[in-house]
Amino acid sequence: MIDTIRTALVGFGISGQVFHAPFLTTIPGYQLVSVLERHSSFSGERYPGIRICRTMEECIADPELDLIIITTPTESHFSLAAMAIEAGKHVVVEKPFTVNPAEAIDLIKLAIEKGVVLSVYQNRRYTGDFRAIQKILHSGILGDIAEFEAHYDRYRLQLRSGAWREMDLPGSGILFDLGAHLIDQALCLFGSPLTITANIKTQRPGAKVTDYFDLRLGYDLTEVRLKSGMLVREPGPRYQVHGTLGSYVKYGEDPQEALLRSGQLPLGPDWGMELPDQWGILHTEKQGVVIREPYPTPAGNFGDYYRELYLTLTAGHPLPIRPEEAYNTIRLISLAMESSSRGRTMICTNLL
Repeated sequence: MIDTIRTALVGFGISGQVFHAPFLTTIPGYQLVSVLERHSSFSGERYPGIRICRTMEECIADPELDLIIITTPTESHFSLAAMAIEAGKHVVVEKPFTVNPAEAIDLIKLAIEKGVVLSVYQNRRYTGDFRAIQKILHSGILGDIAEFEAHYDRYRLQLRSGAWREMDLPGSGILFDLGAHLIDQALCLFGSPLTITANIKTQRPGAKVTDYFDLRLGYDLTEVRLKSGMLVREPGPRYQVHGTLGSYVKYGEDPQEALLRSGQLPLGPDWGMELPDQWGILHTEKQGVVIREPYPTPAGNFGDYYRELYLTLTAGHPLPIRPEEAYNTIRLISLAMESSSRGRTMICTNLL
């Protein structure tokens, strides 16, 4: 049985530096052994003593390596994950899983064949605001949910030179990037939709990939709207949830990303906590009395994904995020692109 999970990080861009390495180097039970950087050696400067690999072949050749985490551009996810699985390593793939549903299915089948764990890192399940919404829906305090609206907006008029997410590549663009988060959250909250209607655009001057989307997911009662754009200088609510008894409205971003980008380590009892003036507003009824009050946001912690994964790898606990769930996100992205290009509502078929 594994006690310490010897881990390799494939890629050391923003994803590897901000969303993975800080947790792999602070959570007990993980040892960051190697990092694949094809040209630079920045990971070695930040984490002295690790091994820097220049090729995937060199990385997977380590016989004592247990886990490989793929944080490279989306178009390379399939080939790199397949190489790691073939080598008998457990694999975590950064979202979005793959560029199309067929690749996702092939990786799932390959992992089963080789008897290794395959998971996808959807860290936005571990934010305080999303946990608050899960708690509210579970309590039933809003009644039957009629409408859920989630935004992931930014303001960035100028294109980022050299950024692969803004290049015309498979798996690039805002729908694969930010849309993968919002779709995954909607699936967690409401399950598989019946229909999807999408409007996907390129709005910024000179942009080569999509930078705006508006998705409508249809359920029996609930209508879900997921929206993101790069030209939102003054953001509105991050989340709005409306039901037969009341509403919950939340502004602002979970604090973790900003803290991680500033170099703070995810340590201490206050990690992921919002200040009370950032809490969302709950407007509903309790025992026949109408109330409108701040609703406390629980602490978020992206590292809980890795704590849960540790229990999977060492004690056989259920996976925190199954690859079939990540496949469903990619399938809905595919249907959304078809809906937008054809100008029609699509029936959500072939979900797992």
